[in-house]
Parts: sequence; structure tokens; C-alpha cells
Amino acid sequence: MSKQNDQPKGQDLLRMVEKPYLKDNIPPFRVGDMLDVGIRIREAGKERVQTFHGICIARKGGGIRETITVRRVVQGQGVERILPLHSPSIESIKVVRRGKVRRAKLHYLRERAGRAARVREDFRKRPEDKK
Repeated sequence: MSKQNDQPKGQDLLRMVEKPYLKDNIPPFRVGDMLDVGIRIREAGKERVQTFHGICIARKGGGIRETITVRRVVQGQGVERILPLHSPSIESIKVVRRGKVRRAKLHYLRERAGRAARVREDFRKRPEDKK
């Protein structure tokens, strides 16, 4: 807030407008984690939830614009989906297993196949796991 006329400044105003649209049920996860993302699909007037199971290879943006890229291999073909994290079409996100990686983006997995494309599992406790 500005001290002169108590009007919110640019970024404060933007945060105030975005706040009601941010989801609060997103579990803490990192790049390299295996996720189950429930996506709402509308077909022929009906709505159902389809689960997309894959590894999070990228996370970018912040606030309402935050997106994740989830990759999986289907019948030998790599499939990636870029999903807005706070979108109403995202029903749920569940962390299946934790990955131990040393990169912020895992785009190198695109060139790898089979066992070379695996990510080692992380069994350590994370600070966000405290309940």
C-alpha cells in the first residue's frame, strides 16, 4: 500500500484481484515428481474426470499464471501437457512418488527412452511434508 493516499499499488492491486481465483488444495510438489492430474473433460454434454499420470518436467510462472508440464509415454510415443495450475478444469493433483533431480527443467528426458528416462525416487523428508 502506498503511504500517501492509501491506494494499492500495481502489484498489490493485481494480487488482490487474483487472490479469489487461486486454488488452495494444490499439494506441495517439485519438478521430477510423478503426478496424477485429474482433468475435467466435457464430451457430448457430459462432464467426466480423466487422470493424466506422468512426471512433472517443468514448472513456470507464478500466481494465477503458474503452469506445469507433465510428460508420459504412451505406446512408445511421448505425450506432454502444459496445464495451468489454477485452472478450473484441473480437478485434483496427487503426488504418486517423489523424484530426486538436480535440475529445474527436465527437458533432457525428451531425448531419452526406456530405462534412461527414469528419475530416481527421493525417500528423504521435505520441509513441506510437515503436518
